[in-house]
Amino acid sequence: MTDHRFADVSGVRKALSDAKYLADEGTAGIVYLADRLGKPVLVEGPAGTGKTQLAKSVAEITGARLIRLQCYEGLDESKALYEWNYKKQLLRIQAEGDSSTWSDVEEDLFSEEFLLTRPLLEAIRAEEPVVLLVDEVDRVEVETEALLLEILSEYQVSIPELGTVEAHQVPLVFLTSNGTRELSEALKRRCLYLYIDYPDLEREREIVSAKVPGVDDNLADQVARIVRSIRQLDLKKDPSVSETLDWARTLVLLGIDQIDAQTATDTVNVLLKYRTDIDKVVKEFADNPAELTDTSA
Repeated sequence: MTDHRFADVSGVRKALSDAKYLADEGTAGIVYLADRLGKPVLVEGPAGTGKTQLAKSVAEITGARLIRLQCYEGLDESKALYEWNYKKQLLRIQAEGDSSTWSDVEEDLFSEEFLLTRPLLEAIRAEEPVVLLVDEVDRVEVETEALLLEILSEYQVSIPELGTVEAHQVPLVFLTSNGTRELSEALKRRCLYLYIDYPDLEREREIVSAKVPGVDDNLADQVARIVRSIRQLDLKKDPSVSETLDWARTLVLLGIDQIDAQTATDTVNVLLKYRTDIDKVVKEFADNPAELTDTSA
């Protein structure tokens, strides 16, 4: 098993900051505890608030290999855990012909040579440090969650034909959820819990400044303030942090250093992705243009 990766919470926060992930004390604390307790972290929150990026940044600062399982409806054991290479097994059977007994052939067929590892098993078998990211776990069916329970409890996988595969080292595990459905109590019980919401004004300004090359302080401040005011409207989908960054990059690319109503209207489709939301926000820009330059909020 691996040694502890972090000395203290402040060290986690500084390392993440150096990797341009601006974590608050609570987020850094959960990462520290996950390392010390050897427990997975369930990260919930709106889409685009940095849940996936947290796992990527932790992998970066620890020098670990990131193994990602992207969840989707219909994901099953063969895509998440392992499966047998049936084509190769069939070729072996055909090659053996009548020269071997079935028991000899069967024993050979279900060996390492024919095993195809998927992300969960790959993370367990890895010799080097690993960060396992189970992304958008709320997209899979409740039954599929059972695949995770043994791994999250014991860091091992049972393969009937080969026996139990135990982890060489305890990976740091992050499960992300956008909250599209309630996860099972059994899964939650095995995890530390972290909720990442939209950042406050100051933190979003810092994120824009840190992540967008060429943005000046005034533009970063304007972007953060406008996005915050947009999120206060009744929209179908609020702009995510990643979309805030896309908008800021667009403005820098266009050489804009001051956002007026026309500029905001012309570029708002980078920030919003539903026509009804765009229409509502464009009307707000037209009705309250002063809000675009207001720095007193």
